[in-house]
Amino acid sequence: MLKEVETMSIDVNRIREDFPILKETMNGHPLVYLDSGATTLKPQVVIDAVNHYNTKKTSNVHRGVYQLSNDATELYEGAREKVKQLINAKKVEEIVFTKGATHALNLVAQSYGLYNLKAGDEIIVSELEHHSSFLPWQHVARVTGAVLKFIPLDETGHITVENFKKVLSDKTKVVAINYVSNVMGYVSPIKEITALAHEVGAIISVDAAQAAPHMKIDVQDLDCDFLSFSGHKMCGPTGVGVLYGKYELLNALEPMEFGGEMIDIVGEVTSTWKDAPYRFEAGTPVIAGAIGLGAAIDYLEAIGFDNIAAHELELRNYAVEKLEELGGVTIFNRDAETGIISFNIDGVHPHDAATIYDAEGVCVRAGHHCAQPLMGWLCQPATLRASFYLYNTKEEVDAFIEATRKGKEFFDGVFF
Repeated sequence: MLKEVETMSIDVNRIREDFPILKETMNGHPLVYLDSGATTLKPQVVIDAVNHYNTKKTSNVHRGVYQLSNDATELYEGAREKVKQLINAKKVEEIVFTKGATHALNLVAQSYGLYNLKAGDEIIVSELEHHSSFLPWQHVARVTGAVLKFIPLDETGHITVENFKKVLSDKTKVVAINYVSNVMGYVSPIKEITALAHEVGAIISVDAAQAAPHMKIDVQDLDCDFLSFSGHKMCGPTGVGVLYGKYELLNALEPMEFGGEMIDIVGEVTSTWKDAPYRFEAGTPVIAGAIGLGAAIDYLEAIGFDNIAAHELELRNYAVEKLEELGGVTIFNRDAETGIISFNIDGVHPHDAATIYDAEGVCVRAGHHCAQPLMGWLCQPATLRASFYLYNTKEEVDAFIEATRKGKEFFDGVFF
């Protein structure tokens, strides 16, 4: 049964005016962008914020003793404060700017896992994970002799508390899990899993790349130890991400990169590092990216995350109903709680099908979505994925359905 949502409460036509790229065409058709799970489009306010820094405030942060540098530092640190408020962190020092969610997730694995795990310790992951969440811990296990344990998925592909308990033990030291699956769109029970992990003394690293753009996150309520997300998936620039970590844990970690602003005292034999977050922001940080992310947060909060989530889910449910009416399509996540549909046109390879969508001006993702273990669980080489966001419309869903119909007809004529 599809999850029901209230009537859309956002003015999507007005919102679309904020995104310059939506005035473009693709292959002679109006652009229909249904790949926000990969990266989102950028509103003019974000573009303007980055341009303002580049044209009016360009300078390095923190170390300057002149006004321009002070101005840039205020913009950069102001963005950090916005992230703190967004996820309800206890301290602004718990917010580390990174190059993206992948960088943040790797930082936790290398700075915590390589220094704290030993042979026989257990790391819990799942087949739902994006490679960026799974592979760093696979590497840690290979280096340290720790053991990877996989949460069994239920028959629909969900992570459940009951199945998590089956792999949790006194040997569990780390849980690395997604908040929302980038393929299935399922929401994991993070708060409950975190509490259970803490009962055995384990820490939890949450991949929130697909959660932060679409839902309210309260890290104090979740009580998670680390949480990572990207700017570009929430209307921000590429090349910037966030690692949240509990302050005492961050200060116990060794840095992954060295040089620049992260140093305290440098000696010929030994050196010391600044406290978090700066010990993890070596060199010149992602200044323009962080400022752009701050503008994106302001933009999304003005619309409201609950409103965005309701809009996405209404579009998704409408699309699922239309695909089922069309027939000849397998949907792998019919009951997802977020705006993602993973599907295949029966008998057609996703890469072949994607060429038809492209010809019709519809952007969908085709492939394994950086989730090959999940593709194995689904018994599929790849899937198609349509992902909806605040700027999409029912008319675009209709264009997507029409492109699907044309794809079915074309390949029926080729293969049958």
